[in-house]
Amino acid sequence: MPEELTVKAAPVVPGVRYAPAVWANPRPALPDDNATIAAEDVDAEVERFRAATTAVSERLAARAGRAEGSAAEVLLATSKLTLDRGWHRAAVKEIKARVPAEVGVARAIDKFVEMFRAAGGVMAERTTDLEDIRDRVIAHLRGEEEPGLPTVDGPCVLLAEDLAPADTATLDPALFTAMVTVLGGPTSHTAIIARQLGVPCCVAAGAALREIPAGEPLLVDCITGVVRTGADPERAREAVAEDLRLAEFTAAWRGPGRTAEGEPVQLLANVGDGNAARAAAEGVAEGVGLFRTELCFLSAATEPSVENQAEIYAKVLRAFPEDKVVIRTLDAGSDKPLAFANLADEENPALGVRGLRISRSSSGLMERQLDAIARAREIAERAPEAPIWVMAPMVATLEEATWFAGLCRDRGLTAGAMIEIPAAALMSHDLMKVLDFVSIGTNDLTQYAMAADRLSPALAYLTDPWQPAVLRLIDMTCRSGADMDVPVGVCGEAAADPALACVLVGMGVASLSAAATALPGVGAQLGVVTREQCRAAARLALDAPDAEAARTAVRELLAEAAAD
Repeated sequence: MPEELTVKAAPVVPGVRYAPAVWANPRPALPDDNATIAAEDVDAEVERFRAATTAVSERLAARAGRAEGSAAEVLLATSKLTLDRGWHRAAVKEIKARVPAEVGVARAIDKFVEMFRAAGGVMAERTTDLEDIRDRVIAHLRGEEEPGLPTVDGPCVLLAEDLAPADTATLDPALFTAMVTVLGGPTSHTAIIARQLGVPCCVAAGAALREIPAGEPLLVDCITGVVRTGADPERAREAVAEDLRLAEFTAAWRGPGRTAEGEPVQLLANVGDGNAARAAAEGVAEGVGLFRTELCFLSAATEPSVENQAEIYAKVLRAFPEDKVVIRTLDAGSDKPLAFANLADEENPALGVRGLRISRSSSGLMERQLDAIARAREIAERAPEAPIWVMAPMVATLEEATWFAGLCRDRGLTAGAMIEIPAAALMSHDLMKVLDFVSIGTNDLTQYAMAADRLSPALAYLTDPWQPAVLRLIDMTCRSGADMDVPVGVCGEAAADPALACVLVGMGVASLSAAATALPGVGAQLGVVTREQCRAAARLALDAPDAEAARTAVRELLAEAAAD
């Protein structure tokens, strides 16, 4: 390795750290595909397979019980996927063809991985989960230690090909002070959990990262996305100290969301259940900007009753009894299949029947969910002056928006829609004629606008929310909101980036919703800039030729503003 190596990566969670590099434990070697077993051993091998998957699933579920928020959700989903009947049937079929359990597991999982990769879009995100399950089950069958986080005795920078969500969710930020992956994308599960934990993170560093050996002192700048060996130790420590001073300033921020001259910007939390909502309420969140209802029902074999749904929704409402709560109706399909809602297999589910489209094709599904939300308001004894905002995902046409808004108003609910399809942004002026609010989902909007799988490392430069094309769609939506006097919010991961938050506010975004842990950083940044400086930042970003130029120009402007 050269004396100094600089690797460029996609920054996900800001921060600067300097510590020795450590690589994640390697995955187990895949078994010999030609191995066979005797016919009389087949039944015992099937039982060995079932015992291994049960053990792995139980360990993941136990981790979920010790985690919170998105981390707990991802761990629980992975635990359930470990016992998925689809890939189990495929594995048992292989074993009954007289191959060892390890071979059956590898063959079955690899078939599903190929299918998901071919589907592309958000389905491809599940391949990391599947491969992680394969490796954990194979390790258990061999009596080996599970792959993933290494045992360390001091602060380090974690390097990995890619981190499974199960590993990221249990990472100790006091030891793993930053992480960088060869693969991954800015909106992958790993990136989302890293943001929740507040661990500086860069992804999609590419093959050059593999040149860095374990033990090498590493300066990781997850603000600019630069990973460097050979840095001067004293200067590196100064850079870390300055970043920590900024972190202390951020941690001391208590809200509410305001620009420097005192103009309000609502800072809301993304949550998946009542526990996450209560945790957010203990922090600086001024309400909930995205309640992902489908996460409550990933394991449900049949549609929950209206009363059952209402009890679950009421837990979130109780956490913010008088504040804004935005509930998203079921965003099922694609990478979040629901047994009681999904249709037949699709060749390209990311562009198929998902979100609102499932609810319209399943008779009464949307109506029952909205009945449950209205009932939850009664259970939570919510005050009349604290309305419940409800938005539909994957709205593409005026007819869809009109249908959904009518159902909401019949139940006394405030009607909104996600702007996450370019068509919705282009039609936003018309959609707002029938809606009370809109919220921009930047994760999917970026993916669909750039025609790029958001998990693909090769396309990470395209799935960057700083892309001017994406920002122009957001700006168009904000202009429609100003014309129609309809509030526009952002609930995608872009809202968690303090610099990008200034750009969004400069465009006219009225509320920002992100992981609760990201809100102090956003609020602290907004508090030291004026609305006019936010507008200037927006102009710079919109006029930039590419995402990197937009990010650099805005950060320079904000640095100058802070110096003044």
